[in-house]
Amino acid sequence: MIDSAEFVISSPDVSKCPKSHLPEYAFIGRSNVGKSSLINMLAHNGKLAKTSQKPGKTLLINHFLINGRDASRAWHLVDLPGYGFAQRGQQQREELKKMIERYCLMREPLVTLFVLVDSRLEPQTIDIDFMNWLGENEVPFSIVFTKADKLGKVRLAENVEAYKQRLLEQWEELPPIFITSAEKGFGEEELLGYIDSLNQSCRE
Repeated sequence: MIDSAEFVISSPDVSKCPKSHLPEYAFIGRSNVGKSSLINMLAHNGKLAKTSQKPGKTLLINHFLINGRDASRAWHLVDLPGYGFAQRGQQQREELKKMIERYCLMREPLVTLFVLVDSRLEPQTIDIDFMNWLGENEVPFSIVFTKADKLGKVRLAENVEAYKQRLLEQWEELPPIFITSAEKGFGEEELLGYIDSLNQSCRE
């Protein structure tokens, strides 16, 4: 469980991120996928990550210290900028793309990336392309389906299966997959349990 969560710093580039040996877990997804809401749900803090009705508000690499009062349980949660926001100019999109890629490839404390996708949508090429890029560059990641409360169980299962089949066209093995709803609060135990298991592995 998360006992405490506090903002540390917003960085414009991986080179400006905190010098730390704590395990680090980053959350990323297309703009308006519900990333900030999910982070706030996990932390039990509705104001930790800034949410907005307008997509594309996160422009920096945002670090949060989790369980900072207990060195044996402390880790960093990172809120990365969303990708694929069409209303940004080409130059800003390229700058954000470079920022994200540099972080994924160069951030040594990064344990895994959580790629958020909207469970209501069919597989989006931009998401698939990003996951394939992660695979090609051997960046560990998991898929987190968001907004699962907006669908019935049958439709949700169909959409998740469609994503799996799309990935299996190029992947021999699927990454870990989580189903979440920030509004209803489910998926929290599975996600935090997975992070806890990875933290224990990192410290062994």
